[in-house]
Order: sequence, then structure tokens, then C-alpha cells
Amino acid sequence: MPLLRFDLVEGRSDESLAALLDAAHAAMLDAFHVPADDRYQIVNEHPASRMVIKDTGLGIARTANVVVVQVTTRPRPQAQKVDFYARLARYLHERCGVDPADLMVSCVENTDEDWSFGHGRAQFLTGEL
Repeated sequence: MPLLRFDLVEGRSDESLAALLDAAHAAMLDAFHVPADDRYQIVNEHPASRMVIKDTGLGIARTANVVVVQVTTRPRPQAQKVDFYARLARYLHERCGVDPADLMVSCVENTDEDWSFGHGRAQFLTGEL
């Protein structure tokens, strides 16, 4: 059920994007323990001049390969989020060559009444999910 939004500098191939999305999905499955077909991902590509992702004084050097991920999810334990961050960085590095310094993640939490998966119903509230 988490909705993952990716903001990237434009120019990746379809194969590269597919590998990135697959790696992110694997990290989510492993950290959040959701069903395998629970996959909601949206990619937004931007010209390099439209992405300003600084290091917040941490000394993190970023490249044009930067990946910003926003995860909209029901509340999750801190340990799951920390596990997701680590797995995502590792999987993107191992499977896609993304340097962990080029990854920024933000989680946005909401509750069951904030989701409708279709047909105008709140499936978490109706018991369908």
C-alpha cells in the first residue's frame, strides 16, 4: 500500500528505470512486509536545473544520479523505516549503481481513511483490505 514517488534527473533509460523501481519495491517488501502485488510507484523526471538537492551541512556530495523518494504510508514503526532506508540504499547501489550519497528519502504518514484504491470506496474502512 505505500505509494512511492520518485523524483529523478531526466535521462535514464527505460531499463534503468525498471531496475530502480524493482529495487525499491524489493526494499519495501523486505522492510514493510507488504504483499508482493502491493506496488504503487510514480516517476517524475526533471531537467537537472529543476532539482536542487543539497546536503543539509552533512558533507554529502550529490551527482546528477540523485534519487529522491517520497513514501506515503500508513504509520510504520521507526525500526521499519530505518530498515527501509538502509535496504533501499543498498539495493539501489547493488542493482542500479546509485551511490548511497545520491539517495534522499522522506516518509509521509497518513491513516486508513486517507486511502481509496478505486470505486470511490475507502477499502481500509470498509474491510475490503
